[in-house]
Amino acid sequence: MTRFIERALAALAVATLSVSTAAAAITVGGKNFTEQLLMAEMTTQLLDAHGYDAEKRDGMGSTVLRKAQLNGQVDLYWEYTGTSLVTYNKKSPKGLSPQETAEKVRSMDKKKGLVWLDCSDANNTYALAVRKGIDNTSDIKTLSDLAAAYNNGRELTLATDAEFSQREDGLPGLEKAYDFDVPRSMQATMDAGLTYKALKEGQADIGLVFATDGRIDAFDFRVLKDNKHFFPNYALCPVVREETLSANPELKGILNELSAHLDTRTMQRLNGRVDVDKVEVRKVARQFLQKQGLI
Repeated sequence: MTRFIERALAALAVATLSVSTAAAAITVGGKNFTEQLLMAEMTTQLLDAHGYDAEKRDGMGSTVLRKAQLNGQVDLYWEYTGTSLVTYNKKSPKGLSPQETAEKVRSMDKKKGLVWLDCSDANNTYALAVRKGIDNTSDIKTLSDLAAAYNNGRELTLATDAEFSQREDGLPGLEKAYDFDVPRSMQATMDAGLTYKALKEGQADIGLVFATDGRIDAFDFRVLKDNKHFFPNYALCPVVREETLSANPELKGILNELSAHLDTRTMQRLNGRVDVDKVEVRKVARQFLQKQGLI
Protein backbone atom coordinates (compact mmCIF):
# COMPACT_ATOMS: atom_id res chain seq x y z
CA MET A 1 0.00 0.00 0.00
CA THR A 2 2.88 2.35 0.90
CA ARG A 3 4.55 1.78 -2.47
CA PHE A 4 1.25 2.44 -4.22
CA ILE A 5 0.85 5.75 -2.43
CA GLU A 6 4.44 6.74 -3.23
CA ARG A 7 3.93 5.96 -6.91
CA ALA A 8 0.66 7.90 -6.97
CA LEU A 9 2.29 10.92 -5.37
CA ALA A 10 5.18 10.73 -7.83
CA ALA A 11 2.76 10.62 -10.77
CA LEU A 12 0.87 13.56 -9.35
CA ALA A 13 4.10 15.55 -8.99
CA VAL A 14 5.02 14.87 -12.61
CA ALA A 15 1.56 15.91 -13.80
CA THR A 16 1.70 19.08 -11.73
CA LEU A 17 5.13 19.91 -13.12
CA SER A 18 3.89 19.37 -16.69
CA VAL A 19 1.02 21.78 -16.15
CA SER A 20 3.18 24.40 -14.48
CA THR A 21 5.80 24.32 -17.23
CA ALA A 22 3.31 24.32 -20.09
CA ALA A 23 3.72 27.17 -22.54
CA ALA A 24 1.79 30.23 -21.48
CA ALA A 25 -0.84 31.29 -24.03
CA ILE A 26 -0.39 34.90 -25.14
CA THR A 27 -2.61 36.67 -27.67
CA VAL A 28 -0.71 39.22 -29.75
CA GLY A 29 -2.77 41.88 -31.49
CA GLY A 30 -2.09 44.10 -34.47
CA LYS A 31 -3.77 46.75 -36.59
CA ASN A 32 -4.50 46.60 -40.31
CA PHE A 33 -1.45 48.19 -41.94
CA THR A 34 2.05 47.02 -42.80
CA GLU A 35 3.99 48.22 -39.77
CA GLN A 36 1.46 46.71 -37.40
CA LEU A 37 1.34 43.44 -39.32
CA LEU A 38 5.14 43.32 -39.06
CA MET A 39 5.18 44.04 -35.35
CA ALA A 40 2.50 41.45 -34.61
CA GLU A 41 4.36 38.82 -36.63
CA MET A 42 7.73 39.76 -35.13
CA THR A 43 6.35 39.59 -31.60
CA THR A 44 4.62 36.27 -32.21
CA GLN A 45 7.80 34.69 -33.56
CA LEU A 46 9.85 36.14 -30.70
CA LEU A 47 7.49 34.83 -28.03
CA ASP A 48 7.32 31.42 -29.70
CA ALA A 49 11.12 31.29 -29.58
CA HIS A 50 10.95 31.97 -25.84
CA GLY A 51 8.58 29.07 -25.25
CA TYR A 52 5.25 30.86 -25.26
CA ASP A 53 2.17 29.66 -27.09
CA ALA A 54 1.62 32.92 -28.98
CA GLU A 55 -1.55 33.42 -30.99
CA LYS A 56 -1.65 36.30 -33.47
CA ARG A 57 -4.79 38.37 -34.06
CA ASP A 58 -3.93 41.18 -36.43
CA GLY A 59 -5.68 43.15 -39.16
CA MET A 60 -7.94 44.99 -36.71
CA GLY A 61 -8.98 48.62 -36.70
CA SER A 62 -7.37 50.83 -34.07
CA THR A 63 -10.43 51.29 -31.85
CA VAL A 64 -11.47 47.65 -32.16
CA LEU A 65 -8.01 46.49 -31.11
CA ARG A 66 -7.90 48.84 -28.14
CA LYS A 67 -11.29 47.54 -26.92
CA ALA A 68 -10.14 43.96 -27.43
CA GLN A 69 -7.17 44.57 -25.16
CA LEU A 70 -9.25 46.32 -22.51
CA ASN A 71 -11.72 43.41 -22.62
CA GLY A 72 -8.94 40.83 -22.21
CA GLN A 73 -9.25 39.37 -25.70
CA VAL A 74 -5.76 40.62 -26.61
CA ASP A 75 -2.84 40.46 -24.18
CA LEU A 76 -0.42 42.79 -25.88
CA TYR A 77 0.24 44.80 -29.01
CA TRP A 78 2.37 47.73 -30.18
CA GLU A 79 0.64 51.07 -29.80
CA TYR A 80 1.60 54.67 -30.57
CA THR A 81 1.86 57.27 -27.82
CA GLY A 82 0.02 59.91 -29.84
CA THR A 83 -2.86 57.57 -30.60
CA SER A 84 -3.42 56.78 -26.94
CA LEU A 85 -3.09 60.42 -25.92
CA VAL A 86 -5.40 61.95 -28.51
CA THR A 87 -7.76 59.20 -29.70
CA TYR A 88 -8.26 57.06 -26.60
CA ASN A 89 -7.69 59.52 -23.76
CA LYS A 90 -8.95 62.66 -25.52
CA LYS A 91 -6.03 64.82 -24.37
CA SER A 92 -4.31 67.59 -26.30
CA PRO A 93 -0.70 66.95 -27.36
CA LYS A 94 0.05 70.66 -27.42
CA GLY A 95 3.29 71.57 -25.70
CA LEU A 96 4.22 68.00 -24.77
CA SER A 97 7.67 66.61 -25.54
CA PRO A 98 7.98 62.98 -26.73
CA GLN A 99 9.01 61.95 -23.21
CA GLU A 100 6.13 63.85 -21.61
CA THR A 101 3.69 62.28 -24.06
CA ALA A 102 4.91 58.79 -23.17
CA GLU A 103 4.73 59.43 -19.43
CA LYS A 104 1.24 60.90 -19.70
CA VAL A 105 -0.21 57.92 -21.57
CA ARG A 106 1.67 55.53 -19.28
CA SER A 107 -0.01 57.13 -16.28
CA MET A 108 -3.49 57.34 -17.80
CA ASP A 109 -3.54 53.81 -19.21
CA LYS A 110 -2.20 52.27 -16.00
CA LYS A 111 -5.54 53.17 -14.42
CA LYS A 112 -7.17 51.03 -17.12
CA GLY A 113 -5.00 48.00 -16.42
CA LEU A 114 -2.54 48.56 -19.27
CA VAL A 115 1.24 48.75 -18.87
CA TRP A 116 3.39 50.67 -21.34
CA LEU A 117 6.86 49.16 -21.53
CA ASP A 118 9.94 50.87 -23.02
CA CYS A 119 9.12 52.92 -26.11
CA SER A 120 11.24 52.49 -29.21
CA ASP A 121 12.93 55.30 -31.12
CA ALA A 122 10.52 54.72 -34.02
CA ASN A 123 8.18 57.69 -34.42
CA ASN A 124 5.39 56.95 -36.88
CA THR A 125 3.90 60.42 -36.79
CA TYR A 126 1.68 61.99 -39.42
CA ALA A 127 3.39 63.97 -42.17
CA LEU A 128 2.51 65.61 -45.47
CA ALA A 129 4.69 65.05 -48.51
CA VAL A 130 5.12 66.19 -52.11
CA ARG A 131 6.95 64.68 -55.04
CA LYS A 132 10.49 65.85 -55.61
CA GLY A 133 11.13 67.80 -58.82
CA ILE A 134 7.53 68.92 -59.38
CA ASP A 135 7.25 72.62 -60.28
CA ASN A 136 3.81 73.05 -58.73
CA THR A 137 5.12 72.31 -55.23
CA SER A 138 8.87 72.93 -55.53
CA ASP A 139 8.63 76.11 -53.43
CA ILE A 140 6.72 74.42 -50.60
CA LYS A 141 9.23 73.25 -48.01
CA THR A 142 7.31 73.59 -44.76
CA LEU A 143 3.74 73.35 -43.55
CA SER A 144 3.75 77.14 -43.20
CA ASP A 145 4.60 77.34 -46.91
CA LEU A 146 1.69 75.02 -47.62
CA ALA A 147 -0.67 77.17 -45.54
CA ALA A 148 0.46 80.29 -47.42
CA ALA A 149 -0.13 78.55 -50.75
CA TYR A 150 -3.73 77.69 -49.85
CA ASN A 151 -4.33 81.15 -48.40
CA ASN A 152 -3.12 82.65 -51.70
CA GLY A 153 -5.67 80.63 -53.64
CA ARG A 154 -3.34 77.97 -55.06
CA GLU A 155 -5.29 74.92 -56.21
CA LEU A 156 -3.50 71.96 -54.65
CA THR A 157 -5.15 68.59 -54.23
CA LEU A 158 -4.53 66.97 -50.85
CA ALA A 159 -4.85 63.17 -50.64
CA THR A 160 -5.75 61.95 -47.14
CA ASP A 161 -7.59 59.10 -45.52
CA ALA A 162 -10.99 59.55 -43.86
CA GLU A 163 -9.61 59.35 -40.32
CA PHE A 164 -7.02 62.10 -40.82
CA SER A 165 -9.61 64.46 -42.25
CA GLN A 166 -11.64 64.23 -39.03
CA ARG A 167 -9.10 63.84 -36.21
CA GLU A 168 -8.15 66.78 -34.04
CA ASP A 169 -4.50 65.78 -34.45
CA GLY A 170 -5.17 65.52 -38.18
CA LEU A 171 -6.40 68.02 -40.75
CA PRO A 172 -8.84 70.04 -38.57
CA GLY A 173 -6.19 70.69 -35.94
CA LEU A 174 -3.53 71.32 -38.56
CA GLU A 175 -5.67 73.98 -40.23
CA LYS A 176 -6.16 75.73 -36.88
CA ALA A 177 -2.49 75.58 -35.94
CA TYR A 178 -1.27 76.96 -39.28
CA ASP A 179 -4.28 79.19 -39.96
CA PHE A 180 -5.40 77.93 -43.35
CA ASP A 181 -8.22 76.01 -44.94
CA VAL A 182 -8.17 73.27 -47.55
CA PRO A 183 -11.31 73.71 -49.69
CA ARG A 184 -13.50 70.63 -49.74
CA SER A 185 -13.06 70.46 -53.51
CA MET A 186 -9.31 70.12 -53.00
CA GLN A 187 -9.59 67.19 -50.57
CA ALA A 188 -9.33 63.70 -52.02
CA THR A 189 -10.29 61.16 -49.36
CA MET A 190 -9.27 57.55 -49.86
CA ASP A 191 -7.91 54.49 -48.08
CA ALA A 192 -4.64 55.24 -46.30
CA GLY A 193 -2.44 53.14 -48.56
CA LEU A 194 -3.81 54.79 -51.70
CA THR A 195 -2.53 58.25 -50.76
CA TYR A 196 0.99 57.14 -51.73
CA LYS A 197 -0.21 55.87 -55.10
CA ALA A 198 -2.19 59.05 -55.76
CA LEU A 199 0.81 61.25 -55.00
CA LYS A 200 3.23 59.09 -56.96
CA GLU A 201 1.00 59.06 -60.05
CA GLY A 202 0.27 62.79 -59.94
CA GLN A 203 -3.38 62.45 -58.96
CA ALA A 204 -2.63 64.62 -55.92
CA ASP A 205 -0.20 67.45 -55.22
CA ILE A 206 0.22 66.71 -51.51
CA GLY A 207 -0.26 63.39 -49.78
CA LEU A 208 -0.66 62.13 -46.25
CA VAL A 209 2.22 59.82 -45.27
CA PHE A 210 3.48 58.20 -42.11
CA ALA A 211 7.05 58.89 -41.04
CA THR A 212 8.15 55.25 -40.88
CA ASP A 213 6.71 54.27 -44.26
CA GLY A 214 9.27 52.79 -46.65
CA ARG A 215 7.53 54.26 -49.69
CA ILE A 216 8.66 57.81 -48.83
CA ASP A 217 12.19 57.15 -50.09
CA ALA A 218 11.20 54.55 -52.64
CA PHE A 219 8.75 56.92 -54.38
CA ASP A 220 11.07 59.93 -54.13
CA PHE A 221 8.80 61.96 -51.87
CA ARG A 222 9.84 65.04 -49.92
CA VAL A 223 8.31 65.44 -46.45
CA LEU A 224 7.23 68.96 -45.54
CA LYS A 225 8.78 70.24 -42.34
CA ASP A 226 6.35 70.61 -39.44
CA ASN A 227 7.92 73.92 -38.42
CA LYS A 228 5.35 74.61 -35.68
CA HIS A 229 5.68 71.09 -34.26
CA PHE A 230 1.96 70.43 -34.54
CA PHE A 231 1.93 66.67 -35.01
CA PRO A 232 2.31 64.77 -31.72
CA ASN A 233 4.94 62.12 -31.20
CA TYR A 234 3.81 58.64 -32.22
CA ALA A 235 6.46 56.50 -30.58
CA LEU A 236 5.98 52.78 -31.17
CA CYS A 237 5.72 50.97 -27.82
CA PRO A 238 4.73 47.55 -26.48
CA VAL A 239 1.60 47.71 -24.31
CA VAL A 240 0.65 44.73 -22.13
CA ARG A 241 -2.36 44.01 -19.96
CA GLU A 242 -1.28 44.33 -16.31
CA GLU A 243 -2.84 40.96 -15.49
CA THR A 244 -0.86 39.30 -18.29
CA LEU A 245 2.40 40.91 -17.22
CA SER A 246 1.91 39.91 -13.58
CA ALA A 247 1.47 36.30 -14.66
CA ASN A 248 4.40 36.49 -17.11
CA PRO A 249 6.92 39.04 -15.74
CA GLU A 250 9.62 37.90 -18.15
CA LEU A 251 7.63 39.50 -20.99
CA LYS A 252 9.00 42.87 -19.90
CA GLY A 253 12.61 42.01 -20.71
CA ILE A 254 11.73 40.25 -23.96
CA LEU A 255 9.67 43.13 -25.36
CA ASN A 256 11.97 45.87 -24.09
CA GLU A 257 14.89 44.22 -25.85
CA LEU A 258 12.99 44.18 -29.14
CA SER A 259 11.97 47.81 -28.63
CA ALA A 260 15.62 48.80 -28.20
CA HIS A 261 16.37 47.53 -31.73
CA LEU A 262 13.76 49.74 -33.43
CA ASP A 263 14.01 53.30 -34.73
CA THR A 264 12.39 55.33 -37.51
CA ARG A 265 14.92 54.40 -40.20
CA THR A 266 14.77 50.72 -39.27
CA MET A 267 10.99 50.68 -39.56
CA GLN A 268 11.15 52.54 -42.88
CA ARG A 269 13.47 49.84 -44.18
CA LEU A 270 11.37 46.95 -42.87
CA ASN A 271 8.12 48.46 -44.12
CA GLY A 272 9.75 49.12 -47.48
CA ARG A 273 10.74 45.48 -47.87
CA VAL A 274 7.07 44.55 -47.59
CA ASP A 275 5.38 47.42 -49.45
CA VAL A 276 8.00 48.09 -52.13
CA ASP A 277 10.04 44.89 -52.50
CA LYS A 278 6.95 42.69 -51.90
CA VAL A 279 8.69 40.35 -49.46
CA GLU A 280 6.38 38.30 -47.25
CA VAL A 281 5.77 39.77 -43.79
CA ARG A 282 6.69 36.50 -42.08
CA LYS A 283 10.06 36.39 -43.87
CA VAL A 284 10.92 40.04 -43.18
CA ALA A 285 10.11 39.58 -39.49
CA ARG A 286 12.15 36.40 -39.12
CA GLN A 287 15.19 37.75 -40.95
CA PHE A 288 15.23 40.87 -38.77
CA LEU A 289 14.95 38.91 -35.53
CA GLN A 290 17.71 36.55 -36.63
CA LYS A 291 20.01 39.37 -37.75
CA GLN A 292 19.59 41.11 -34.40
CA GLY A 293 20.30 37.88 -32.54
CA LEU A 294 16.87 37.89 -30.91
CA ILE A 295 15.97 34.36 -32.03
